[in-house]
Amino acid sequence: QVQLVESGGGLVQDGGSLRLSCAASGRTFSSYSMGWFRQASGKEREFVAAISRSGDSTDYAASVKGRFTISRDNAKNTVYLQMNSLKPEDTAVYYCAASVFYRVSSSGLYNYWGQGTQVTVSS
Repeated sequence: QVQLVESGGGLVQDGGSLRLSCAASGRTFSSYSMGWFRQASGKEREFVAAISRSGDSTDYAASVKGRFTISRDNAKNTVYLQMNSLKPEDTAVYYCAASVFYRVSSSGLYNYWGQGTQVTVSS
């Protein structure tokens, strides 16, 4: 029902910033809450941030709160993750996901996933 494509990843220095974008195809983008997850090499996928359908409610993992900001533009079918003060421990593949549930943090409750974009933070 929706296809997701992440972009904006890359290599950045410790303390730098990146903005990830997730472009959705289809006509039902506003029907989904959206989330960002990440998976570091050898580790399980973990929750990063989530945003409600209208964008009026957000949730963040404790490890990124105050540094990352999730936002969405339903008119452009796009969700963003602004990442500031990046640390080497933020290095991971970042995935965009869509859920029919309300602003959820559990990966099992997301219905659609992008292919991911690599973020590497050098020390």
